[in-house]
Amino acid sequence: MGSFSIWHWLIVLLVVVLIFGTKKLRNVGKDLGGAVSDFKQGMKGGEEAAKGNVENSAQAAPQVLEGEVKRDKV
Repeated sequence: MGSFSIWHWLIVLLVVVLIFGTKKLRNVGKDLGGAVSDFKQGMKGGEEAAKGNVENSAQAAPQVLEGEVKRDKV
């Protein structure tokens, strides 16, 4: 039992094309490419937003919260 040869993969590809058709496979590829593109844009937007938050927090004055800690007696 070894790895599959190129002929095995070609037969599998032929069966997949016969079952799903080229149009459906093309649509799946287009959808997958769009998802990857959107993911990359989202990651880039997240990095820019994080840089903006760091710059804004460095410029803002620190906030001091005052309060009293109360503990319940058990």
